[in-house]
Amino acid sequence: MISSIGYKELEFFGPYSFSTQEAQDSWKQTAGFLGFSGSGYFGHSPKELREILDRHGLSAPSIHIDLPSLQQNMSQIAEAAHIVGHKYVGIAMIPDDMRQSIDDYKRTVDIFNQVGENAKKNGLTFFYHNHGYGHQAKEAVVPFQFILENTDPELVKMQLDVFWFTAAGVDIKKILEENPGRFSLLHIKDMKEDKRFEGAGENMQEWMGLFPFLADAGAGVLDLEGIMATAKKSGAKHFFLEKDLTPEPKMALQNSYDFLSKISL
Repeated sequence: MISSIGYKELEFFGPYSFSTQEAQDSWKQTAGFLGFSGSGYFGHSPKELREILDRHGLSAPSIHIDLPSLQQNMSQIAEAAHIVGHKYVGIAMIPDDMRQSIDDYKRTVDIFNQVGENAKKNGLTFFYHNHGYGHQAKEAVVPFQFILENTDPELVKMQLDVFWFTAAGVDIKKILEENPGRFSLLHIKDMKEDKRFEGAGENMQEWMGLFPFLADAGAGVLDLEGIMATAKKSGAKHFFLEKDLTPEPKMALQNSYDFLSKISL
């Protein structure tokens, strides 16, 4: 279905067979809350998945995986990644206990640099996807800016989610222009209204509160064409459509493709 609409790339989310057991157990609890259980390679081996992707003219340059798995199982991750064709491996968010204070963030950037270095040694690139938190000052320091300034730009790339950055009040075009080469990947979403987090965007309640404002690409108020053009100029290489918890995924895919396919980058 995806390839028949016109999409060429996919991004997978964990856990996988090569994730830690803790990550796999945690997903079982999360899946029950979300209402679906599929994840990782959906029961396929890396070789089987690559064959499926090739058969449909698709590629999967990027995957999301948890941080402990990246720290502990990089060689297994890399083995699968090279079979399937992944180039980027990253985390969807920083665990809660690693972002409560600036001291936490200091430890986090050290971990990011270490993971990034190990990923590079294994022929991969590590990235961090921000979920909208860390854009308000803690102890007179803006955590996301602290991450940008204290991680090696050659080892740690970023994935910008246009919906969550908007919800956090970030000037997306400005941050892209000020950080060329850092934002290699984007999550493309649209927003029915120009909404902001009620607080600092630190918890699930705030994220869930904004899900009703998700829109198909082109059906909302965000300047997706301008954002994507700025991102491309800044060095972005991959753009992934995402619409969380949509009740009509096929319709969302088609509507969004109809809009996005008209954008010339």
